[in-house]
Amino acid sequence: MKLTSDFLVIGSGLAGLLSAHKLSALGTVHLLTKKEVSECNSNYAQGGIAAAIGRDDSPASHAEDTIKAGAGLCDEAIVRLVADEAPARIRELRELGVRFCEKDGVMDLGLEAAHSHRRILHAGDVSGREIIRALVQRCQEDANIRIFENHIAVNLIRDGQGDCCGAYALERASGVVHTFAARATVLATGGAGKVYIYTSNPDVATGDGMAMAWRAGAVLADMEFVQFHPTCLYHPQAKSFLISEALRGEGGRLIDSRGRAFMSDYDRQGDLASRDIVARAIDAELKRTGAECVFLDMTHKTAGYLRGRFPNIYDKCLSFGVDMAVSPIPVVPAAHFFCGGIRTDADAATSIPRLFAVGEVAHTGLHGANRLASNSLLECCVFAHRLSLRLKARRDEWAGHDIPPPPDWNPGRAVKSEEAVVIAQNWDEIRRLMWNYVGIVRSEKRLERALNRMRLLNREIEQYYWDFLLTSDLIELRNIAVVATAVIHSAMARRESRGLHYTLDFPESAEAGRQHTLISQRDFPDPDR
Repeated sequence: MKLTSDFLVIGSGLAGLLSAHKLSALGTVHLLTKKEVSECNSNYAQGGIAAAIGRDDSPASHAEDTIKAGAGLCDEAIVRLVADEAPARIRELRELGVRFCEKDGVMDLGLEAAHSHRRILHAGDVSGREIIRALVQRCQEDANIRIFENHIAVNLIRDGQGDCCGAYALERASGVVHTFAARATVLATGGAGKVYIYTSNPDVATGDGMAMAWRAGAVLADMEFVQFHPTCLYHPQAKSFLISEALRGEGGRLIDSRGRAFMSDYDRQGDLASRDIVARAIDAELKRTGAECVFLDMTHKTAGYLRGRFPNIYDKCLSFGVDMAVSPIPVVPAAHFFCGGIRTDADAATSIPRLFAVGEVAHTGLHGANRLASNSLLECCVFAHRLSLRLKARRDEWAGHDIPPPPDWNPGRAVKSEEAVVIAQNWDEIRRLMWNYVGIVRSEKRLERALNRMRLLNREIEQYYWDFLLTSDLIELRNIAVVATAVIHSAMARRESRGLHYTLDFPESAEAGRQHTLISQRDFPDPDR
């Protein structure tokens, strides 16, 4: 089946939903999402969204904090643009129906690590869920938007001039690959936390947009900078449950099994140090002591306060037998956010004509070598807005552009696979390899081992891709293999430690390292079939 629209948006997090909402004023929109429309990273965001709206705060201060966290790699013009636009984007979210918490008619602003002011707007500890609720409702009510749930994108389509003109997508229920043609395509597929065995991300975060863009020839930037959230709940049944940084903003302390607070040993900001420092500190403590976890102590707060401020976290911990008002929460670091992604300009345009990227899938230059807490949702809002302004102002670039009918999907001689165990084995091996060799602390030897193994795995996976009919698991496996390889190549190219990239062989930052790591297909071409 071929479907045509003015705009194709792939992904249903905040970046995708807000892009679809804004673009619907310019034309028809097809929105693809690989599961249900609300299943996305944004939906799981607890802390909130940063904006300098407090009386003693300013966009300049917000920008300064962002640049400091970014460890010398932020694009300062982009940072100031985002910080300046933040208050307007917050007003827009509220107009769209997002209900942020207030106290006596004033926004209740939270404090998170490495912020110099209280500037985190939140909806308790389910901020992402509240934002997605409001935007899903808007998109579902919009006659210009058609939502395709349970459709997983396979590959982007380029026309004879090299422009992106849509994508192929697998309908999960039927196994049929449909052709979605569009005048402009927006990748809003989120991050790739599932490249690692331990992650705060939901199962959908498999780097699909990054991998598709790379296969189409787009440039990826700074893929070595993977943010590990310091505190995920440590419990065998607590899959991917994040313990928000906002708890430390409200006085939470990291302690070891003996009750010793250790963060002051690693940074003068103690428990409010930036995420990269805290994650490495916890990793060092675990390696030093042999313990399986550390603990986040919130027992200085009453149960009433904790239930009111962090209802979701309180209830989830209680369901696993941890009353955070009485005993500390067991926590470990986990892969959380990709600062790298598809390289874009200030209007979300990629290196491929008529292909755009918004949100975590994109590299805008905002985060540098380390993302400041709660800037990710803000980034989605600012660049979805700028994308819509660009397409509105340059309507002649797309509105009069005829969409050549892309060829139908050709499965070739592929047959149904009877060996799904191969996919499961490779999936598990990649994620464990990335955690052990390309994790919080790296070394040249570990990276070389990882790259050698990934070369073999990429060949195996690509052969499997051509031999057998597509499934969602195969598509995702192929994508995490591309992203994993891109991270390894980028990490090997950065011969210094900076921000989220820490290597034992080059523990100091170097002035020569104040440049972006760019990677494209020519850096690791498709494996031989």
